[in-house]
Amino acid sequence: MNTKKSSKTSSPDVVLIGAGIMSATLGVLLKKLSPSISISIFERLDRVTAESSDAWNNAGTGHSAFCELNYTPQLEDGSVETKKAIKIAESFEVSKEFWAYLVENGIVEPDTFIHNIPHMSFVWGSENVDYLHKRFTALTRHHLFRGMEYTEDKNEISSWIPLVMNGRNPDEKVAATRMELGTDVNFGTLTRSMFDFLEKQEGVNLYLNHEVDDLKRNREGAWTIDVKDRETGKSRKIQTWFVFIGAGGGSLPLLEKSGIPEGKGFGGFPVSGQWLVCNKPEIVEKHQAKVYGKASVGSPPMSVPHLDTRMIDGKKALLFGPYAGFSTKFLKNGSYLDLPLSIKLNNIKPMLAAGIHNIPLTKYLIDQVRQSPQDRLEALKDYLPDARLEDWDLEKAGQRVQVIKKDKKEGGVLEFGTEMVTASDGSLAALLGASPGASTSVSIMLDLIQRCFKDAKSPEWQAQFKKIIPSFGRSLATDANFAAITRARTTEVLQLNASHLEEELTA
Repeated sequence: MNTKKSSKTSSPDVVLIGAGIMSATLGVLLKKLSPSISISIFERLDRVTAESSDAWNNAGTGHSAFCELNYTPQLEDGSVETKKAIKIAESFEVSKEFWAYLVENGIVEPDTFIHNIPHMSFVWGSENVDYLHKRFTALTRHHLFRGMEYTEDKNEISSWIPLVMNGRNPDEKVAATRMELGTDVNFGTLTRSMFDFLEKQEGVNLYLNHEVDDLKRNREGAWTIDVKDRETGKSRKIQTWFVFIGAGGGSLPLLEKSGIPEGKGFGGFPVSGQWLVCNKPEIVEKHQAKVYGKASVGSPPMSVPHLDTRMIDGKKALLFGPYAGFSTKFLKNGSYLDLPLSIKLNNIKPMLAAGIHNIPLTKYLIDQVRQSPQDRLEALKDYLPDARLEDWDLEKAGQRVQVIKKDKKEGGVLEFGTEMVTASDGSLAALLGASPGASTSVSIMLDLIQRCFKDAKSPEWQAQFKKIIPSFGRSLATDANFAAITRARTTEVLQLNASHLEEELTA
């Protein structure tokens, strides 16, 4: 699309629906690329980042594929697939470049949102140990995973994560990997800082408590959007040349209302979650790592168990989970009618097919919903053998909607990831799905801009892209030396631990 204005001067060039990490990232990028662009942002709740971007609703791992075992599946021949892990690791480095740019331009302070926390994978049992060693061997062939450590030595693992080893059966075979470069990211704080910046920019308006009820394309090719003020009950129409639907679980219903052919056949499967949060500061202080294990058979990626050190609003926290559940809501603050109302003639077949092909997932979710406090404690004890129920509180996590899409062979498949759907003319884009979402938000939004904005190919925008993201147009996944230089620079700007980067720069 072109960034021309509509005939109505009050109509913005761009409308962003949803005030989360995706809209904030897109808004800042567009304003830096084209300072004169006008942007209106509509959020149905009374504050930004109230859903998936909130620290308590988001894993906050800074997904870089260092520890998440679901990004490195074991194939039938016994080998470990690393393509997805490498792609995610590269995308996270791109995110750090953008965040470093925000820091250098005074938009955010690094110590408010990002901290070094080692990323670890921990497994037990001979079969899982064998898998983890294969994973380590496969990943460390690639420069983005240089510095990863592997051990089966119980004493060494105890020095890394003492609480995980205390009380464990001494005869149990265990293994762990560790990446000191791992981070914890408070996406809520980061997002709020970006919106604080956007609100100060000329031509940008943020409307809270405003819900988009409908959107239609008119004869001129622009979009007419019906927006309701939830406080006053009054509705109004907005006209714009570009719409981004970044409303988390609320994106699918709006995509369906848009009527674009590219959105036909998509469905959504909602998965809720809960955390156990440690209430004993003395326990919290004894753990300093994000420890990911293997998911149960049939469980969704967002349910991969992990014992996380978190920094939330300047305070150290320790979380375990998430425990999955099922709700027909698409948002934590959504409606129980979200799922039934999302079923249309064009997506009922893919949704039914995906359901038939994912019966183990359905059984898993039923089992999770039926869990007692003692059941949750037993799951925690896999990671903390000495855990006591009274030391932990159960808290609600975020609501995720996994993507269901058409598939010629299967009829419909459940996608565990993110999916960008764009209109053929580039006038509308919608982001569906969940993990690793926030961590790769910058790469996702860069791709969106290049798909939807014709100005993206102009020399002016190309030069600005490279100013914001120095690696733009180059591959951090294939250029080891440039990746090392980039990682060292962002590590310094973001005030992270650089002790493990000297080897990369001299390799």
